[in-house]
Amino acid sequence: MTAGTTTPQLPEGRYGRRDDRETDRRLKAVGAVCAVVALGLVAWLGGSYLIRETTMNGLVPTFEAVSDGEMKLHLAVSKSDGTSGSCTVRSQGEDGAVVGVADFPVPAGGSSYDAWVSLRTTARGTTAELLGCTPAK
Repeated sequence: MTAGTTTPQLPEGRYGRRDDRETDRRLKAVGAVCAVVALGLVAWLGGSYLIRETTMNGLVPTFEAVSDGEMKLHLAVSKSDGTSGSCTVRSQGEDGAVVGVADFPVPAGGSSYDAWVSLRTTARGTTAELLGCTPAK
């Protein structure tokens, strides 16, 4: 003798409908709105960072170790006319240790600044690297 089994019926309305398409649509819409807002925020922050950073750009195209205590380097900066600030340069020794760091002022006049500057070092430098240029506030 085998007994037939039946699936128990759940009380109507207690657990919600198993096929609630309206709730799924709402969740998808809320998720899409959140994704658009997050993408807009990332784009706005990225754009403001790029705009801020592009007001003064520099590079060190050439450098020369003059002695164990000095590096001569060519500092070339492009900037907005009337923008002043400073550029930070560092030099590293043969072993990779930092042997010199300095901030060089950039005057406000003109849309570019091009100069040979001297960086004091604690040992003979093998590199001259521009860490960045910052506009004056």
